[in-house]
Parts: sequence; structure tokens; C-alpha cells
Amino acid sequence: MNGKRSLAGLILVLIILLHNACAFLAGGAAGIGAIAFIGGELKSTEEVSLDTAWNATIKTVDEMGFSVKSKEKDAFSAELIGFIASGKQLTINLKKESDRFAEIRIRIGIFGNEFLSQRILENIRKNY
Repeated sequence: MNGKRSLAGLILVLIILLHNACAFLAGGAAGIGAIAFIGGELKSTEEVSLDTAWNATIKTVDEMGFSVKSKEKDAFSAELIGFIASGKQLTINLKKESDRFAEIRIRIGIFGNEFLSQRILENIRKNY
């Protein structure tokens, strides 16, 4: 019985390690444009300048009919805060990674909304 339990434990550890290794390799292989939804926030690094991402964000928010509460931008980052139709707050943060890459983070409300966040990101990408 102890042998079976030890073998089961070993298999479980190997599955966990292989899963983490595959996730790491997939993330590395996917590279830019890989999307992660963690803790209610959608995050993606895009091969686009900060200025291009910002202009696409402004256009997307306007096209989708969201109201804008505030927007700020400097040479290294940008933030847009607004509201979706249900009244939940929308926050889009952009960060310059380099001249060619920008990180985009989208959060809706406190807990996030993965589906709507992905729709917003898709529309931002269409507006590059």
C-alpha cells in the first residue's frame, strides 16, 4: 500500500512539474501577444509602440461606447479610467516595454470580466 501511495505521489509531483514546464514553454514560444487573465486582470504584451497602443485604446473605448472618467499619458505609461454600460469601472493601463513593445492591462470592476476584457483587447488590436 505504501508503494502505491508513493508512486501516486511521485506521479502527482511529475504532473505538476510537467504542467508548469509546459506552461512556461508555451508562454515563451507564444512570446509577444500571449494573453493571461490573472486576478481579474487581462494582461498582454503587444508588438506595438506605446503611442500606437494608446491611440488604439482611445478609439476602442469610443467605438464601444464606454464613458471616460480620466486619461493620462506620459513617455513611459498611460492609464484610462472609464465605465462600461453596467456602471462598473474600466481601467486600461499601458506600459512601454521598449520602442516596439507595450504591455496592456485591462480590468473591469473589482473581480474582472475575462470575456469583455478579451473583446476590448481584440478591438484595440484591430485599431492598431
